[in-house]
Amino acid sequence: MTETGGPSGPEGTETPGKPAQPKAGEPAQSQAGEPAQPQADMPTPPRGEVPPSPAPEQQWQSPSGATPPPLPSYQPPQQQQQQYPNWKVGLGRPGVIPLRPLNLTDILDGAVTTMRRYWRMVFGAAAVTAVLTAAIDLIGFLLVDTTEDLERLRDLGPAATDQELLNQTLDMLGGSLAASFVSLVATMIGTTLLTGFLTVLMGKAALGKPIVFKEAVKEAAGRLLPLLGLTVLYTLAILVAAIFCFVPAIIPYTFWALASPALLLERGTVREAFRRSAKLVSGMFWRIFGILLLAAVISGFLAMIITMPFSFGAFMTLFTDPEQVYIPSTGDLILQSVGTVIAQTIVGPFSALVTVILYIDQRMRREGMDIELARAAGIATPPPPQAW
Repeated sequence: MTETGGPSGPEGTETPGKPAQPKAGEPAQSQAGEPAQPQADMPTPPRGEVPPSPAPEQQWQSPSGATPPPLPSYQPPQQQQQQYPNWKVGLGRPGVIPLRPLNLTDILDGAVTTMRRYWRMVFGAAAVTAVLTAAIDLIGFLLVDTTEDLERLRDLGPAATDQELLNQTLDMLGGSLAASFVSLVATMIGTTLLTGFLTVLMGKAALGKPIVFKEAVKEAAGRLLPLLGLTVLYTLAILVAAIFCFVPAIIPYTFWALASPALLLERGTVREAFRRSAKLVSGMFWRIFGILLLAAVISGFLAMIITMPFSFGAFMTLFTDPEQVYIPSTGDLILQSVGTVIAQTIVGPFSALVTVILYIDQRMRREGMDIELARAAGIATPPPPQAW
């Protein structure tokens, strides 16, 4: 009989409410019914005693007893972070233009910024060339005197026959063509000098480098003769094309517009400069023509506003008798020359600088010149993309 009042079970059976005690020599089992792991190394302790805890793992010690310091963990070398310019905004702006493909605003702003930042050298060179051009032009008008032809045409009166009017008109036209030829020669000489100087100046201004007037003049002077020959050929090509039709005239005007900067900055021959210009313009003909035309319109409009007060005598004839022929005096010619000098000094550099910036823009678009300019300016350029 058990303490709970139930009958005692047979020998070897479990008593309800108490776990069965394992017999001697049999392995113990867990309550979940899984066999317990045998512990061969540890003897079974007597009932009621706690088994000793296992010895901790032994660590290596030096003979002196000091614990060695832990080994340093390997860390990969940190690469120096170098700030590269963002391709979306270009390679920076060390000078007057950003080093990336330019839009119309960048080109016009670059020309105006150059005129404002280097105003002494720009307007000084423009004034010298404008005075030289105006002096040659004035001498040509005085040598080829057309006032007599104008007076004869005025004195013919309404009783003149058609043949007399035709002869007098042809005589006056011949004198006007001679004076225009002298003016054209003066314009080409002035354009050559100004273009040569401003091209050298713009090449340094794009890098933000200091510019010395004497060095720029010396560098441009060595290329003036080839540049003059190129200017003559370029002008003749436009005139010959313009005689036949206006549309063919814009072809040499646009394709060879970048020949002058190519001749000065690449140090090639005249033929190579024409080829380089045609190569750079090909594929973007209408874009370059539109920018050059816009620059010419802006320059012409500003020049007209500046020279209008100096052409007061000719302007007043518009409000007088339209049949009266205007005959300018020597004072009128001198006053008009002064107005031309002022206009060319202010407006002349704009068109030349736009042409040079267009040349740099085309080379940045086609030949990666922006990277070369960035390296020359000391700007870190991004590494080339690695192939997979």
